[in-house]
Amino acid sequence: MAYLFTSESVSEGHPDKIADQISDALIDNFLAFDPNSKVACETLVTTGQVVLAGEVKSHTYLDVQKIARDVINRIGYTKSEYMFEGNSCGVLSAIHEQSADINQGVERKNPEEQGAGDQGMMFGYATNETENYMPLALDLSHMILRELAALRRENKDITYLRPDSKSQVTIEYSDDNVPQRIDAIVVSTQHDDFDSEEAMLAKIKHDIITILIPRVKAKLKPEIQKLFTDEIIYHINPTGKFVIGGPHGDTGLTGRKIIVDTYGGKGAHGGGAFSGKDPSKVDRSAAYATRHIAKNMVAAGVADEILVQVSYAIGVAKPMGIYINTYGTAKVKMTDGEIAKKVEEIFDMRPYAIEQRLKLRNPIYEETAAYGHMGRKNEIVTKTFESPYQEPKTVTVELFTWEKLDYVDKIKAAFSI
Repeated sequence: MAYLFTSESVSEGHPDKIADQISDALIDNFLAFDPNSKVACETLVTTGQVVLAGEVKSHTYLDVQKIARDVINRIGYTKSEYMFEGNSCGVLSAIHEQSADINQGVERKNPEEQGAGDQGMMFGYATNETENYMPLALDLSHMILRELAALRRENKDITYLRPDSKSQVTIEYSDDNVPQRIDAIVVSTQHDDFDSEEAMLAKIKHDIITILIPRVKAKLKPEIQKLFTDEIIYHINPTGKFVIGGPHGDTGLTGRKIIVDTYGGKGAHGGGAFSGKDPSKVDRSAAYATRHIAKNMVAAGVADEILVQVSYAIGVAKPMGIYINTYGTAKVKMTDGEIAKKVEEIFDMRPYAIEQRLKLRNPIYEETAAYGHMGRKNEIVTKTFESPYQEPKTVTVELFTWEKLDYVDKIKAAFSI
């Protein structure tokens, strides 16, 4: 019997995502001026206020207030009527030095023996139902909000949009897990005030369905486009008026959108957030590494769908173990346990090895903090960081290295594919 599966996304202007982006902007600035920085920083945003807290071990000093304000302005909170505006909000920093007890468990004389920054388990997932090996419902949810943000910035076809928004896509699958059609789409977007609520709701629904959705469809392959039918159920701003939004409407915190950040409820999640953590924290680095494994394994033809788990003890370099689940889709004559043994031979999952393989000690994290950490475009960019305490730093970095299909040939050779 066919079944429905739903995933959601939130925009860069959602309060929790504002917090994630500020935390990751701080990470990038610390790493730009001191690549060996150890950072765990959290952000809280509410009406007119930003609170920064966390632990740092670094040789650099930053103007954390300016960094936070720059992020808020870039997102689009630039008007006083939003009750949260980059140039006027208060920014309180309670960042302090990292615990020496934690640091001694991570740093080693031999860098290769660097211990894991915490205990825990991390998951990576990939499926061949989309070009980027991501679950389709989440991929579409992200795309809807990226296009909505583009329309907001263009301020031409739709002129009343404000930064806060959410989306949700429900897809009907066949018994053999193939997407059949889109059953429902939910879009809630913050907006300017209207004279009439009835006219407002009609206008927003019309614009989302006739302007936004066609722009999304135009960027998709024909086989995905045909999932959009006239039978889709649309819920557009279903609560009605959505003028009060952003941090004034709902307090935001770093790390509260971990399913949006990963696979939209497909696969599994170990529970650890990513944003605000330097790569010595395996919550982040090992989650990227397991995604890298899963994506390359599916691309190599080992299975149609793969979940990878790795686990660590704090201060210990070697993982506790690697687990593989192919959901019965394996194309090789091996058990999932045998596949896991092969994965251990191909991929060094010690924290230092992950950092080196995926180039994680670079300032590459602010880009991850909205619209998902996985399934993104691997590209090389040049970024400039400024500080009142030192000369500006311009660096060329590679983004989303964990999305590269650079291990496919090694995997094919190991599995005799």
